[in-house]
Amino acid sequence: MNPARDYIPWFDWPVEFEWGLMKTGQVLGIVILLLLTLAFILLFDRKVWAAVQLRKGPNVVGPFGLLQSFADFFKFVFKEIVIPAGANKTVFILAPLITFVLAFVGWAVIPWSSGVVIADLNVGILYLFAISSLGVYGIIIGGWASNSKYPFLGGLRSAAQMVSYEVSIGFVIITVLLLVGSLNLGDIVENQRDGIWMWHGFRLLNFAEFPDNLLVGITMYAMLVVFFVSALAETNRPPFDLPEAESELVAGYQVEYSSTPYLLFMIGEYLNIVLMCAMTSIMFLGGWHLPWGAVDDPWLGFVILYGKIWFVFFLFAMVKAIVPRYRYDQLMRLGWKIFLPTSLVAVAAIGYYVTFLAPPASAALAGG
Repeated sequence: MNPARDYIPWFDWPVEFEWGLMKTGQVLGIVILLLLTLAFILLFDRKVWAAVQLRKGPNVVGPFGLLQSFADFFKFVFKEIVIPAGANKTVFILAPLITFVLAFVGWAVIPWSSGVVIADLNVGILYLFAISSLGVYGIIIGGWASNSKYPFLGGLRSAAQMVSYEVSIGFVIITVLLLVGSLNLGDIVENQRDGIWMWHGFRLLNFAEFPDNLLVGITMYAMLVVFFVSALAETNRPPFDLPEAESELVAGYQVEYSSTPYLLFMIGEYLNIVLMCAMTSIMFLGGWHLPWGAVDDPWLGFVILYGKIWFVFFLFAMVKAIVPRYRYDQLMRLGWKIFLPTSLVAVAAIGYYVTFLAPPASAALAGG
C-alpha cells in the first residue's frame, strides 16, 4: 500500500455528493426566498386592498406592519389542531400536505435568470402541466375528508373551476410554444431577448415586421389577457374566489381546518398565485430581460424577473380590490364559451403565422 498514492483527504467528496449538496443548497435557498416572498406579498396584498378602500391596513406589528405576516404565522403554528369527530383523520391531515408539497415542487423548473434554475428540463412546460393537474387533488381530498356538506361543496366547486380554466391556459401556452419551438422555459425567455417589441405580449410593437406581425401581435395580446384572467380563476383569486366565498360557502373546502393544516393550504394557494405571476412574466413579459434589450448578468436578471413577479401580483391585487365577484354560472360560461373557443382560434392563427408569415429565422427557430 502506497500512502502517498492511496491517501484521500476527508474533503475529497465524490462528484455525485458535491452535486447533491449543491442542488440541496439551491432548493433550500429557493424555499427560503419563496417563504419570505409570501410573507411580504401577503402584506402587500392587504395594503393594496386597504389603500383602494381608503384605510390603513396592517400597521401595528412592526414598522409599517412589516411583521404582521410573521405574527399570523406563529399564531397558526401554536394554535391547537382540531380534527372533526367524523373526519377521516389520516386523509384530513394528508390533504394540506399534498397542496403544500406540490406548490413547492412546481418551482423546480422555473428559471430565475440565465442558467439559474434547479432543474433545466427540456419539457419544463409539460412538468408544470402535470404538477398543476395534481394540485387539485389536495383540495378535493380536503373537502371530502372533512365529512361535511359545506367543505365538500367547496371542494367540488374548486375542482370544476380549476379543471375548466386549465384547458384555456393549456391552449394559451401552446401559442407561445408555437412561436418559440421549445418546451424549455429558458428558451421561451431567450426568444424575447431583443426588446419589448419581441416580448410575446407586445409583439404589436415589432414594426419591422409590419403588417405581417398584426396577426401575431393582436393574437398574443389577447392570449396575455386570457392567461391573466385564467390565472385568477385557476388560483381562486377574486373575482373568481367562489370555492371559498365567505358569504356563500363559509370558507369552502377549508371550513373545518384550523391551525397548521389551514396554514399549509394558504401557503400552497399563495405559492400557486406567485407561480402564475412568474409564468406570466416568463411567457409574455420577457422574463429577466429589460424592455430595451437583453440581460446576461445572472444577478441583474434575477432582480428584474423578481420585480416583474411583484408587478404582476400588484395587478392581481388590484383586480381583487375593484372587480365584483362573478356568479358560478358566469364563471363557467366565461371559461367554456369564451376562453376555450378564443384560445383554439389563437392556436390556429399562430400556427398559420409560423408556417406562412414568420421571417425565415423565426420560422427555423420555431421548427417551421
